[in-house]
Amino acid sequence: MKRFVNVLEKVQIITGVTFLCIFFLVIMLQIVTRHLGISVIWTEEVANYSFIWGIFMGAAVMVNRREHFNFDFLIRKLNGKKRMSLSIFNDLVLIVFNSCILLLGLQVVTEFWNYTWATIPEMKMGYVWIAIPLMAGTMIIYSVSHLIDHVQAAKVKEVSE
Repeated sequence: MKRFVNVLEKVQIITGVTFLCIFFLVIMLQIVTRHLGISVIWTEEVANYSFIWGIFMGAAVMVNRREHFNFDFLIRKLNGKKRMSLSIFNDLVLIVFNSCILLLGLQVVTEFWNYTWATIPEMKMGYVWIAIPLMAGTMIIYSVSHLIDHVQAAKVKEVSE
């Protein structure tokens, strides 16, 4: 499982960085073309949608690294079983929350798949919205991986006590 999670994280980082680079390059193109008085109408949509993808991929990676959602103040104050229980609770909350996001995201993708971009009618909005269930699905995978680790650590502590 760890190996799969690590590969998945690398894929998401590469995807997120790629979309953020697209975002940056398109914004730079937009600045240059506006300065030259040239109208390039598709740059705003491409910038917005690539930014969405970059942020959603980064959000999932932050969940895997436990930097996105954490009761850090409480975890530092607690020890032993209480600390492990809070970590397990956090994992379960994330799994439930992201399951809802996944289901709603799939509903949004299904509903709006055939809508088209205003400036590039060949592009379907489904390609933008599919970032939501992908983000939620990978967050679930990451949270389940953390949950397994926390449950195993709790069992080890119970055996050693």
